[in-house]
Amino acid sequence: MKTKLLLLATCFVWLTTEAKTPKSGLISPQTAVYYPETFDAKAHLPSFSLVKELPVTANVPESRTLRPHFSTRDNKSCATLPIEPGTSLYGTGEVKGSLLRNGKTIKLWNTDNYEYKRDEGKRLYQSHPWVLGVRANGTAFGVMADNSWKQELQLTDSMRFISDGPAFRVIVIEGDSPQSVLKELTRLIGRIEMPPLWAIGYQQSRYSYEPDSRVREVASEFRNRKIPCDVIWFDIDYMDKFKIFTFDKSKFPDPKATNNYLHSKGFKGIWMIDPGVKLEEGYNVYDSGTAGNHWVKDSLGRDYVGKVWPGDCKFPDFTRPETQLWWGGLYKDFMNQNIDGVWNDMNEPAVFDGPDATMPESNMHRGGGDLQPGSHLRYHNVYGMLMIKSSLAGIKKVNPGKRPFILSRSGFLGSHRYGATWTGDNVASVEHLKMSIPMVLNLGLSGQSFSGPDIGGFINNTTPELFGQWIALGAFYPFSRGHACKDTNDKEPWAFGTEVENAARKALNRRYRLMPYFYTLFHEAATTGMPVMRPVFFADTRDTSLRSEDQAFLLGENLLVVPRWATNTRLPKGDWHSISVDGKNDLSDNYQPDVKLRAGAVVPVGKLIQNTTEYKTDSLTLYVSTDATGKAGGTLYEDAGDGYGYQKGDYAISSFAATSTGDKLVVNITQTAGKRVLKAKTFQVKWITADGTLTGKWVKSNTVTLSKKR
Repeated sequence: MKTKLLLLATCFVWLTTEAKTPKSGLISPQTAVYYPETFDAKAHLPSFSLVKELPVTANVPESRTLRPHFSTRDNKSCATLPIEPGTSLYGTGEVKGSLLRNGKTIKLWNTDNYEYKRDEGKRLYQSHPWVLGVRANGTAFGVMADNSWKQELQLTDSMRFISDGPAFRVIVIEGDSPQSVLKELTRLIGRIEMPPLWAIGYQQSRYSYEPDSRVREVASEFRNRKIPCDVIWFDIDYMDKFKIFTFDKSKFPDPKATNNYLHSKGFKGIWMIDPGVKLEEGYNVYDSGTAGNHWVKDSLGRDYVGKVWPGDCKFPDFTRPETQLWWGGLYKDFMNQNIDGVWNDMNEPAVFDGPDATMPESNMHRGGGDLQPGSHLRYHNVYGMLMIKSSLAGIKKVNPGKRPFILSRSGFLGSHRYGATWTGDNVASVEHLKMSIPMVLNLGLSGQSFSGPDIGGFINNTTPELFGQWIALGAFYPFSRGHACKDTNDKEPWAFGTEVENAARKALNRRYRLMPYFYTLFHEAATTGMPVMRPVFFADTRDTSLRSEDQAFLLGENLLVVPRWATNTRLPKGDWHSISVDGKNDLSDNYQPDVKLRAGAVVPVGKLIQNTTEYKTDSLTLYVSTDATGKAGGTLYEDAGDGYGYQKGDYAISSFAATSTGDKLVVNITQTAGKRVLKAKTFQVKWITADGTLTGKWVKSNTVTLSKKR
């Protein structure tokens, strides 16, 4: 009886209308949308994933056989699609386990999952109802259940989306390659915003760096030891009794001065904000939230109260436009402390004394604007997404001329439009080190290009050997941040002895020298949806032996990264030559991954810097490896590194075209796009061949010639 009442309470919106079922059909030449007969738009629309609704323009051709079968099973709504033999499955967002998702079951219910132990890690902090399939012949497809309700994804004998909510629509994309499917997906659900340059640098965090003198000490140590770093993070202990938008006056009496100190050393500061608001009259955030009636309600219409870090808390109802506006407004005074970025954590939402560590499914969200009133069963998975969307709007109002940076633990398919993410509370273990690669890859294959794990492992003590291996790998994550839990050992790069400190310095030097290439890849992600970090099989989608490789990975299409600990790796055919990024022997220690350059590629590498305030592209080393035809090419993207001038043409894309004839190599550099006026650059060419590396002299010219003859 209780279950029936809950279903009635939570699903009333889809019983109150008898709207005509929309027509299934093509919404683009690649993409079809399929509706069940009982589809109710009020139960699902507007879509949280799609940027905008797209009209059906044509019938689905009969040749397209990948179509969902809709059914009801045990009072749950189901969509089932066949899996063709020989098909490799990927995507599914933030998931534990291997890159290949065949045979897996994923529960799409965002969960505060410390150590990934809850429900055996089958559900984590984010939900992505999306599967990327690659057939044996290299053609590909993508399937999206456009459904935010609690659901399960089974990838066994067939592909099944099983939802606790009403019947939902399914979107199917077809493509001649997984790359074309991913580009179409991100055209539909949006792409990441171009981040500020500093956000691509290395970042250091701990739960918590306190008081402000400890923050200054850590920042100074990075500079004194010449270990590159761009950001210091502030976890919850900076707050006054964990009350958001406050500062502990004894630990951080002058947060603006702390941020100014960081800025003077070339650092940025990122500070945490959680959704739980302490229930305390006289506390301005609580009082204004109560006055505006901004709280999530329980099933009886009362303000819901749950325990988080401050004790009893109430939670903003982000489905309400008024609440989104109120929440965004809270950032004005906060960001004016010269804060650079924001960390939205605990936003599944985590509730310590709630059922399944969150709110009851029967809690009610009142909606508004385009959103219908509905239960937490419907809105739970998008709670974090709506929070960071609201945060982003408020931060942009405070700093309209700066690119914002938000990191979110919770997310949904499409939330990459509002912020980056990390993989939550991982463990200092070899297993979690190795697992981080397929986790980041599958997030990228689900549209989220800007992600990474806690380098070194968040939970438990980290050994010197583990940290050395992890920081060497972590230099190549899209989001590169070291983090550590309370009551664990110090996890700064110098905390593990001279050998590991030297390895960390070398690893981060590699990242910063590759910054021109990284920044160009982020521009590609922002404009095409192609992830920064890519699976090896992207190099040859027809080579089925690469489909399960999840130790090695690609950075863009031109660099292949093979971790030092990797064994029995499957690497793409063709010529891939190891390169020395820092100009020395990169493999002189036991930690650095082998970085290989694709034949036919030109990769720009900058000078050594300690943070991105020193970033310049006036002197670049071009790593060149010509293919069998003697050709190689590459690009460089440049803009101001912050602000929005690039949207009005203040950027430059340069193309590198290399041709080798016998013992001679000629590289031509031309600006091919953008209005940004470039100053003359000085180039050095490194010609990478099977016989070794030939290094040319520095030349201030857009044509560089190198000869093997002395």
